[in-house]
Amino acid sequence: MPDTLLGGLQQLVLLAVLRLGDDAYGARIQQELEDRAGRVVAISTVYVTLDRLERRGLVRSKLGAPTPVRGGKAKRCYAVTAEGRAALCESRTTLNRMWAGVEARG
Repeated sequence: MPDTLLGGLQQLVLLAVLRLGDDAYGARIQQELEDRAGRVVAISTVYVTLDRLERRGLVRSKLGAPTPVRGGKAKRCYAVTAEGRAALCESRTTLNRMWAGVEARG
């Protein structure tokens, strides 16, 4: 299996990061998963998934500026890399091939 094979939650997290753009940090990603995908995911699961995606080079992270709202703590923000976009496209293509003709069979 190629290393770009993505699990369902990995795909959803990558898509959430893409959708959120510069506002992609843990709590917002968690909320996006709930709002858009109807998936209630523990924040620890979000961070474990992000860590795995980052180790694979599919996302990158950086610390933002500290904010008073967070008691002076900085947010870790995420962005999808070119490799992450390619992996998402590959996953979508694979799923489309698998779904092709299934609807006709009822």
